[in-house]
Amino acid sequence: MYKGTEGQWAFFLHRLSGLAILAYFLLHVISISLIIFGEEAYMRVHHLYDLWPFRIGLIFVTAGVAYHAFNGLRIMAMDFTGKGVAYQRQSWYAVLAITALITLYTLFKNIPRIMGGY
Repeated sequence: MYKGTEGQWAFFLHRLSGLAILAYFLLHVISISLIIFGEEAYMRVHHLYDLWPFRIGLIFVTAGVAYHAFNGLRIMAMDFTGKGVAYQRQSWYAVLAITALITLYTLFKNIPRIMGGY
Protein backbone atom coordinates (compact mmCIF):
# COMPACT_ATOMS: atom_id res chain seq x y z
CA MET A 1 0.00 0.00 0.00
CA TYR A 2 1.27 3.47 -0.87
CA LYS A 3 2.16 5.34 2.28
CA GLY A 4 4.17 8.21 0.82
CA THR A 5 7.46 7.47 2.55
CA GLU A 6 10.72 9.17 1.58
CA GLY A 7 11.80 6.36 -0.73
CA GLN A 8 8.61 6.56 -2.75
CA TRP A 9 8.81 10.35 -3.02
CA ALA A 10 12.46 10.12 -4.03
CA PHE A 11 11.57 7.62 -6.77
CA PHE A 12 8.63 9.72 -8.01
CA LEU A 13 10.62 12.97 -8.06
CA HIS A 14 13.56 11.26 -9.76
CA ARG A 15 11.30 10.06 -12.58
CA LEU A 16 9.51 13.41 -12.81
CA SER A 17 12.77 15.38 -12.94
CA GLY A 18 14.10 13.00 -15.59
CA LEU A 19 11.04 13.59 -17.78
CA ALA A 20 11.32 17.34 -17.25
CA ILE A 21 14.99 17.28 -18.27
CA LEU A 22 14.04 15.28 -21.37
CA ALA A 23 11.35 17.83 -22.28
CA TYR A 24 13.83 20.69 -21.81
CA PHE A 25 16.41 18.86 -23.91
CA LEU A 26 13.90 18.34 -26.73
CA LEU A 27 12.88 22.01 -26.61
CA HIS A 28 16.55 22.99 -26.66
CA VAL A 29 17.32 20.81 -29.69
CA ILE A 30 14.28 22.13 -31.57
CA SER A 31 15.11 25.76 -30.81
CA ILE A 32 18.76 25.34 -31.81
CA SER A 33 17.75 23.56 -35.02
CA LEU A 34 15.73 26.60 -36.09
CA ILE A 35 18.96 28.04 -37.46
CA ILE A 36 18.33 25.97 -40.60
CA PHE A 37 15.41 28.33 -41.35
CA GLY A 38 17.67 31.34 -41.10
CA GLU A 39 18.97 33.68 -38.46
CA GLU A 40 15.73 35.66 -38.31
CA ALA A 41 13.62 32.64 -37.32
CA TYR A 42 16.27 31.54 -34.84
CA MET A 43 16.49 34.96 -33.17
CA ARG A 44 12.70 35.40 -33.10
CA VAL A 45 12.37 32.30 -30.94
CA HIS A 46 15.41 33.04 -28.81
CA HIS A 47 14.15 36.51 -27.94
CA LEU A 48 11.18 34.78 -26.30
CA TYR A 49 13.57 33.19 -23.82
CA ASP A 50 14.18 36.63 -22.29
CA LEU A 51 10.53 36.82 -21.15
CA TRP A 52 9.78 36.20 -17.48
CA PRO A 53 7.97 32.84 -17.88
CA PHE A 54 11.07 31.34 -19.48
CA ARG A 55 13.29 32.80 -16.76
CA ILE A 56 11.09 31.17 -14.12
CA GLY A 57 11.25 27.97 -16.15
CA LEU A 58 15.04 28.19 -16.00
CA ILE A 59 14.81 28.12 -12.21
CA PHE A 60 12.68 24.97 -12.37
CA VAL A 61 15.06 23.37 -14.87
CA THR A 62 17.98 24.10 -12.56
CA ALA A 63 16.08 22.57 -9.64
CA GLY A 64 15.22 19.49 -11.70
CA VAL A 65 18.78 18.97 -12.92
CA ALA A 66 20.22 19.47 -9.43
CA TYR A 67 17.73 17.07 -7.85
CA HIS A 68 18.18 14.45 -10.56
CA ALA A 69 21.98 14.62 -10.38
CA PHE A 70 22.31 14.48 -6.60
CA ASN A 71 19.57 11.89 -6.21
CA GLY A 72 21.35 9.80 -8.84
CA LEU A 73 24.52 9.98 -6.76
CA ARG A 74 22.48 8.97 -3.71
CA ILE A 75 21.09 5.97 -5.59
CA MET A 76 24.58 4.93 -6.69
CA ALA A 77 25.85 5.22 -3.13
CA MET A 78 22.99 3.01 -1.94
CA ASP A 79 23.62 0.44 -4.67
CA PHE A 80 27.40 0.24 -4.42
CA THR A 81 27.88 0.41 -0.67
CA GLY A 82 26.40 -1.94 1.85
CA LYS A 83 25.54 0.89 4.22
CA GLY A 84 23.72 3.16 1.79
CA VAL A 85 20.26 1.77 2.46
CA ALA A 86 20.61 2.34 6.20
CA TYR A 87 20.98 6.08 5.53
CA GLN A 88 18.41 6.37 2.73
CA ARG A 89 16.13 8.80 4.56
CA GLN A 90 18.93 11.08 5.74
CA SER A 91 20.63 11.13 2.37
CA TRP A 92 17.35 12.02 0.63
CA TYR A 93 16.89 14.98 2.95
CA ALA A 94 20.48 15.98 2.16
CA VAL A 95 19.63 15.83 -1.56
CA LEU A 96 16.60 18.05 -0.95
CA ALA A 97 18.71 20.53 1.03
CA ILE A 98 21.40 20.73 -1.67
CA THR A 99 18.73 21.12 -4.35
CA ALA A 100 17.06 23.89 -2.35
CA LEU A 101 20.37 25.74 -1.94
CA ILE A 102 21.15 25.54 -5.66
CA THR A 103 17.60 26.59 -6.55
CA LEU A 104 17.70 29.53 -4.15
CA TYR A 105 21.02 30.67 -5.62
CA THR A 106 19.55 30.47 -9.13
CA LEU A 107 16.46 32.35 -7.95
CA PHE A 108 18.63 35.04 -6.36
CA LYS A 109 20.64 35.47 -9.57
CA ASN A 110 17.53 35.56 -11.79
CA ILE A 111 15.26 37.87 -9.77
CA PRO A 112 16.79 41.04 -11.30
CA ARG A 113 16.33 39.58 -14.77
CA ILE A 114 12.74 38.54 -14.03
CA MET A 115 11.78 41.89 -12.51
CA GLY A 116 13.55 44.26 -14.85
CA GLY A 117 14.31 42.51 -18.05
CA TYR A 118 17.99 41.83 -18.59
